[in-house]
Amino acid sequence: MFHRSALGLFAVATMLTVTAGGAQAQDKKYPNWKGEWDAVVPRMPGQQLRFDPTKPYGRRQEAPLTEEYKKVYQENLEEQARGGQGLFLDHASCLPAGMPTMMSIGRFEYIITPETTYVATGSDLRRIFTDSRPWPTDLEPTYQGFSMGNWIDEDSSGTYDVLEVETRGPFKGPRVYDSTGIPLHFDNESTFKERIFLDKRDPNILHDVITVFDHALTQPWTVDKTYRRGAKKFPNWSTISCLEGSNYVKIANEFYLLSWDGYLMPLKKGQPPPDTRYFPKVQK
Repeated sequence: MFHRSALGLFAVATMLTVTAGGAQAQDKKYPNWKGEWDAVVPRMPGQQLRFDPTKPYGRRQEAPLTEEYKKVYQENLEEQARGGQGLFLDHASCLPAGMPTMMSIGRFEYIITPETTYVATGSDLRRIFTDSRPWPTDLEPTYQGFSMGNWIDEDSSGTYDVLEVETRGPFKGPRVYDSTGIPLHFDNESTFKERIFLDKRDPNILHDVITVFDHALTQPWTVDKTYRRGAKKFPNWSTISCLEGSNYVKIANEFYLLSWDGYLMPLKKGQPPPDTRYFPKVQK
């Protein structure tokens, strides 16, 4: 049996070990990413939702698609020319954009804790786990995927300055890069690697260098997204629901539009009306 004094020494030693571990965890400071971050998207003709913010949207994004997915993209564009939304329809009808589109436009907040960094993107939330947990093997498909991160002090200043992130699926789909429907592979097995850091010349500019690894690409696709910190000391963080302004109505596997006077309209030319078999026929 332990003597009482031996038990006391054991308790003190245990406390010191825990304290030392905690002190080591606090040796490095976390960067100041507080505030309201707006995506920097230079004005160019057409839709502003772009994967590479430095290039015009659509074909001029120069996505390195395989021949198979160039055809998928072309078919999608032809459907859009007929009045439909093509592969962008799911997000246009207010389903989550998922990765990587969710990082392309809008207002962001970074909430940093030692175990997890949270990225709030309007109505979506990303969790980047930095607690060295193993990759889970029982994940359910999601639009944003599962993210693991690692903090780095690259300039040995005592403060972390880079967050490296890897995001894996399984993903829900289809997912696209922009509103013209540039597609990710339908197998939903994308991987994303990110380096997130403050600009060395301007601490109010945040960079997110994203590299996409996807079977619909002939090579990895890397872009540098930037965000500018807002000047408000106390941001309002208003929450907007996409569904509040949506006029899309899904019936079976077809989408229709709700007109301003409350009537159902076709979304594209030649679209058949919905099946009304469960409604009684109106007597004329």
